[in-house]
Amino acid sequence: MVAKNQSLGAQQQVEIWQTDAQKVLYAQLCNAFYQREVQRLVAEPDADKLRRQLKSLPYYIERAATLVANSKTPFELDSQNGSWLEKQKPTPPEVNTEANELFYKSYAKVGLVVPVLLHCYDQVRFRIDSIDELQGNKLHCNELGWFSFLGESLEDQNAQLIKPSKISLTAACCGHQWQFSKRSIPRVLSLREMLLAGNINWRNIKRPLA
Repeated sequence: MVAKNQSLGAQQQVEIWQTDAQKVLYAQLCNAFYQREVQRLVAEPDADKLRRQLKSLPYYIERAATLVANSKTPFELDSQNGSWLEKQKPTPPEVNTEANELFYKSYAKVGLVVPVLLHCYDQVRFRIDSIDELQGNKLHCNELGWFSFLGESLEDQNAQLIKPSKISLTAACCGHQWQFSKRSIPRVLSLREMLLAGNINWRNIKRPLA
C-alpha cells in the first residue's frame, strides 16, 4: 500500500509540471525562496532552532513554490523574485470597525486567511495571517494573537485586523506599505506568508480554500 501511494504521489507531481514553462516557473520560485530564506537564517542566533529550520526548509520551499505556481491570483507574479505585483493605492486603507465586526461575526472560521495592518512609527504595512481559534466575540490569529471582532488587537496596540477584501488581500500579498501616508517600496513577504497567500480562496474570500 505504501509503494502504491508513493507511486500515485509521484505520478501526480509529474502531471502538475507537464510543460517546460511550468517546470521553469517552479524552479525560479524555488531558487528565489531559497535565497530569501538563507539570508534570513544567517541571522538566527539559536543553533538548535537553526538546525530544525534548515531540516524542514526544502519541504516548505517546495510546497510554497507549488502553491504559488498553481494559484489563481488576480495579479502578476514576479517569479525571479518570488513576489506578486499589483498597482499600489496612494494611501493606506481606512479602518472600518463596523464593517470588521459585521464580517467576522458572520464569516470568521478556522483556516480563513486574513489581512492585518501594522503601524510602526511613521510606517503602515500589511501582514497575512490565518485564524486558528474562535472564542466568543474574539478570534486568534496564528502568529499575531488575539483580536476582537472589531479588528482591535488584544495583545499589540500596533496591529489592526482588517475585513478581507480583494483590495486588502491584494495589498497584503504584494507587500504594500506606506511611509508618512505615502507609498513606499513594497516589502518581500516571508515564506510563511507566501504559503498562506497561496491558500486564499479568490473565488470566495469569505471562505477558507477547501
